[in-house]
Amino acid sequence: MMTETSNSTVTPEELAEVIQEFEQYRERLLNDTIETAKKAKLSKKQVMEQLQPQLDQIDSKLEALRNQYTILTGGNAAS
Repeated sequence: MMTETSNSTVTPEELAEVIQEFEQYRERLLNDTIETAKKAKLSKKQVMEQLQPQLDQIDSKLEALRNQYTILTGGNAAS
């Protein structure tokens, strides 16, 4: 993760790349976990209850990164 001191030196392009990679990680985590749960014959509801706190944490970090990206680009860039 980036620290407060490195935030001032990150470019919008680098930040966009981090956001994209984080989105892909979230999607992969969700899909892989559900697939593994199916193989283990666990209910999707059970798995989602355990996975949701992690997804919420990722979503929170993604929102912060997107907000930072908006600030860096002056709100003019599409994500």
